[in-house]
Amino acid sequence: MASLVRRGLEREGYAVDLAADGDEGLWAAREYEFDAIVLDAMIPGPDGFEVCRTLRAEGLWPPVLILTARDSVEDRVRGLDAGADDYLTKPFAFEELFARLRALTRRGPVERPVVLRADNLTLDPVSHVVRRGDERIALSAKEFALLEFLMRHVDEVLSRTRILEHVWDFAYDGGSNVVDVYVRYLREKIDRPFGRADLETVRGVGYRLRSEGEPESAPSGRPGDLRPA
Repeated sequence: MASLVRRGLEREGYAVDLAADGDEGLWAAREYEFDAIVLDAMIPGPDGFEVCRTLRAEGLWPPVLILTARDSVEDRVRGLDAGADDYLTKPFAFEELFARLRALTRRGPVERPVVLRADNLTLDPVSHVVRRGDERIALSAKEFALLEFLMRHVDEVLSRTRILEHVWDFAYDGGSNVVDVYVRYLREKIDRPFGRADLETVRGVGYRLRSEGEPESAPSGRPGDLRPA
């Protein structure tokens, strides 16, 4: 199967390196910069899911397409949660494989971490676990959704309207002050118990979660600039 895929890709004009098992695949991905990786889920150990998970944990971000003969929802979810960018079940048409690879290579190696981080704050979207350092933080479903959105846009100033549209929905008919309320809830859990002030208010604009935090008592910068609320 691997040889067949290799020949098909080479006929399409790709330069292809072939790895026989998970260990060889990991070695190659660490040593060389690939435009994309086609990864069979059932290669000899470590399997494709674990290879993908390891690459992402090590900060390696080439686009990954997982091939598998198993078409269950659980397997698709497992592959995507491991950090894969796309998923194709066998048997497949080479035309579809080529089209998916073209789409992936257009994206390039963009960082897409499985676990989100901002300084010593971590959020795992799969297990719904949030930690500040080694301490686990319990959040409600909406608090978790708000924090995840902030952490996916770390160091970016987000307006209340944008937060409402993504964390609530377009049909939400409440006031935008619900964002302020939940930001306050979030600060009481992720910042103040740890003496931090990472979740900032940008006056007249919205909120920003910083990638590099500071103690709650630290100066906030220029007069009239960003201040914790």
